[in-house]
Order: sequence, then C-alpha cells, then structure tokens
Amino acid sequence: MLKRYISGILIFALIFSLQSLTVGCGCNNDEADLDDLIMDQNTTQSPVINEDAINEIISSFSSPVEMAALMSTLNVPFSKKYLVDPGLTENYDTNNKKAFALGVMSADLGYLNVYERSSLIVEYLSAIKRLSDDLKVSQFFDFQSFKRIATNNDNIDSLLFLSVQSFQNMDSYLRESGRSNLSLLAITGVWLEGLYLLTQVTEEKKSEKLRERIGEQKILFNMLYPILKIYKDDPYFESLVTDFKEFQKIYDEVKITYQVGEPETQVIDGHITIIQNEESIVEMTDEQLQQITLITEKIRNKLINL
Repeated sequence: MLKRYISGILIFALIFSLQSLTVGCGCNNDEADLDDLIMDQNTTQSPVINEDAINEIISSFSSPVEMAALMSTLNVPFSKKYLVDPGLTENYDTNNKKAFALGVMSADLGYLNVYERSSLIVEYLSAIKRLSDDLKVSQFFDFQSFKRIATNNDNIDSLLFLSVQSFQNMDSYLRESGRSNLSLLAITGVWLEGLYLLTQVTEEKKSEKLRERIGEQKILFNMLYPILKIYKDDPYFESLVTDFKEFQKIYDEVKITYQVGEPETQVIDGHITIIQNEESIVEMTDEQLQQITLITEKIRNKLINL
C-alpha cells in the first residue's frame, strides 16, 4: 500500500497560483461573464479581485489534491512515461512557458511523491528551482530544506509548512510586480497536468471514482477558462484560449447535478459548526471520456513541447 498521497509542493502550487490571480470569479458550475470577473481596471493597473472570490476558487480547487489521494489507493503501477522530462525546462525561452512549466512540474512532483520516487523527486525539485530562478522568485524557496524533507517519508507536514510560508511571501511580491498572469499560467499547468495524469491512469485502471473526478474537472475548467480569456491580447494566452475551446465544447456536454446529504456537526476551533454535505453526480458517456482524454493529451503535449 502506498504511504504518501500528495506533495506539499503541489498543494503550494495550487494555493499560491490561485492567491496571485488578479481577477475574481463567482463561477460556481457555469462559465462566468467576463464583465463579472473584472472589478476594477485602468491603463496602469491589472484587474483587481475581491478576497472572498479568491477563497471561493481555492475551496473549489481541492479536487486536484484529492485526485492524488484517490490514485494512490488503486495500486496502479508507477509509470515514468506519464511525466514531463525535467530536462525540457532548459528549452523554455519565455516567462509564460516557464510559468506554465512550473505548474506542470509541480503536478508531476505530486505524482512522484505518491509513489515515493525519491531520486526523481530531487530531479523535479531541481527543475522547479531552475524555473523559479529564471522567473526571479527563487528567493522565496529554501530548496535545500525542500529536498531534504521531500525525500523523508515522515515529514510531509513540514514540507507543507515551508511551502505555505514560501507562497505567502511570493504572493505579495508577484502582486507588487504586476506579474499575476504568470500565476495564472502556473495554476493552468497544475490543472492540465493533473487532468492528464488522471486520464492516463484511468486508461490503465478503470474506476468509477476516477471517472467522476475527470467529469468534475468541468467545474474547475469553467473557473479557469474565462480568466484566461481576459489575457488573450497576449499571443501565448490567445493560443491557449483557442486550444481550450476544445475542452469547452466537450465539457458543455458533461452534466453535473448535486444531491444534498445529511448535515454533519463538527467542532472547529472550539465552535460547533454544521457542515452541509453535498454529493456531485456526473453524467458522462464513454465517448465523452475518450474525447476528454484525447484532447487533454493533445493540448498538454503541444504546450510542453513548445
């Protein structure tokens, strides 16, 4: 049985990238209107977001983290063929490509941590350091500590603590330097690589739970896609938006409904809290699943080979 199910670095990548977005989203299950995403904009500043909107998105992005935990229970053999060659990061010649790759590498790192591949973890951390150096954000990372803790199976909580501490400092820096577009690309890389790993594993191991997770990515896609379109004046984003239209077409056909379950009482921080449980029900045909798998593979391979 596999012991480790998610890397603290992956959690960091998800949270940091979302925190640094400069747009707000009240997306829920439907694609948001662009006018609703932009709260304030002028010729000198990026769009401004509201904190509650960010928190809503962060809450919704728990699904990629849960994916790794779910995959670890299926006993699917480890396969390096799913992963991006960390050496490719030396070929990326723009900040956009490097930011996207930073997200992809972070997702791959999570997969490696699931299977406790310590030697490869070090390689991917080295690639992440190289990318962060180029993006001028490496000052916020203690990579020696990351490497030491990531290869110690008993210290995942320490890795998460260091990751969160790092992203808090870097988040402020990216906001001040007006580079939130790079944060958006990083989270897009995490999402796309996570979906790629999920669909590839599902090809090997048929599972209703994995199938549901693939369908549920419609919710996350409907948050990301309208935000990407805000930056479409940038040629890299324009190409990304064009590619993602294929996702939009197929995910529009996937239906998600919700069933309210029995409320649960929990004590949180000394206070009694009522948690309303909700179950999502995904309706997705085998053909739709196959199309999502093919589209994901095509777009992901195109982007990592740019």
